[in-house]
Amino acid sequence: MTRRRLLIATRNAGKLRELAELLVSAPFELVSLDDVGVDEEVDETGETFEQNAALKAETYCRLSGLPTLADDSGLEVDALGGEPGVRSARYAGDDASDGDRIAFLIGKLDNIPEDKWSARFRCVVAVAWPDQPTELYSGACEGRIVRRGRGDNGFGYDPVFYIPELGKTLAELTPVQKNRISHRSGAAKKASAALSEQN
Repeated sequence: MTRRRLLIATRNAGKLRELAELLVSAPFELVSLDDVGVDEEVDETGETFEQNAALKAETYCRLSGLPTLADDSGLEVDALGGEPGVRSARYAGDDASDGDRIAFLIGKLDNIPEDKWSARFRCVVAVAWPDQPTELYSGACEGRIVRRGRGDNGFGYDPVFYIPELGKTLAELTPVQKNRISHRSGAAKKASAALSEQN
């Protein structure tokens, strides 16, 4: 019996790899935007992670005809009023590298005492169906920002996101360790459990 296909709405290789590992128990064949030949880009015009995740999932579901999983996630730094938030990927400009974004973030925090650099990663996963309401699942990972990046794993702001209980940044964790505690893991595991009930 062929498994139903589930479209993972991302072109980010790191995110795709993480989600594939987290959704391994879901009874679907996971396919990417490139696998199904969908070239359109969705402008993330929402004001919240929930709005952006649903917008991407519903648009790509409509374009592909497949059930579609999309996520929106980002970093919220308390001392910056929750910035960069939904703008995490574009915080330092559209063409910025991960290094540029980290440098920009640290620059914004420069005049604020480091003991105030508490932060969290938040993720919302949306699953859109051709014939059912969109479902939303959320996860969070609490920590704080450190001035100097550490570790070579992960992507984005992972090198400067420190988890006090572990004494390590997200980029110092192995993929297995990260998938136990990450914001994306929390949301994707809830989505995976719900997807398992679909078959």
